[in-house]
Amino acid sequence: MSGPLDRLTSALPAPWDTIVDWAVTIAIAVAAVLAIKAWVVNPYRIPSSSMEPTLHCAAPEPGCQAGSSDRVLANRFIYRFRDPERGDIVVFQTPERAVERCGAGGTFVKRLVGLPGDRIAMTRGVLRVNGQPLDEPYVNGGPHGRDFGERTLGADEYFMMGDNRGQSCDSREWGPVSREDLIGPVFAVYWPLTRLGLR
Repeated sequence: MSGPLDRLTSALPAPWDTIVDWAVTIAIAVAAVLAIKAWVVNPYRIPSSSMEPTLHCAAPEPGCQAGSSDRVLANRFIYRFRDPERGDIVVFQTPERAVERCGAGGTFVKRLVGLPGDRIAMTRGVLRVNGQPLDEPYVNGGPHGRDFGERTLGADEYFMMGDNRGQSCDSREWGPVSREDLIGPVFAVYWPLTRLGLR
């Protein structure tokens, strides 16, 4: 049985039938990859030590614990079907203030620790949500970085912090992130192979 592409190329002389067939096949494959990256899954590289030891960056950058950076996959569509959850490791677009406060902006990867409506504060390295210490077994045991007084998050505000608190420029510096700037949660490390697995 012949398909539309076969009927299109059958009238062409050789080698044009083969060239057109390959060109269309490659174009469809490229379009599929771009669509997947735009709406389904996208890869990211961990450039800094802000998520150590959960996600590794590459030495000799300060605080990095590995010879190569983790490459992770983020689910770009899941937040259309469920709300972001506390504890998610999230890829997001940073607020403009991140550039002036951290010297970097664009796409960051941090842990979501505060949800809309939460009262959140950090005292002597202990993160408190709605007055209660948050259980955070993932946190790096090193310096905890800057404490901050209690604030209440708005209806569209998410508070992001790195697991390596002493090496993370996060919502403590540039404020919360809006829902529309959340790209999606990290669900897997795909490189290096020794770190392959779900997160």
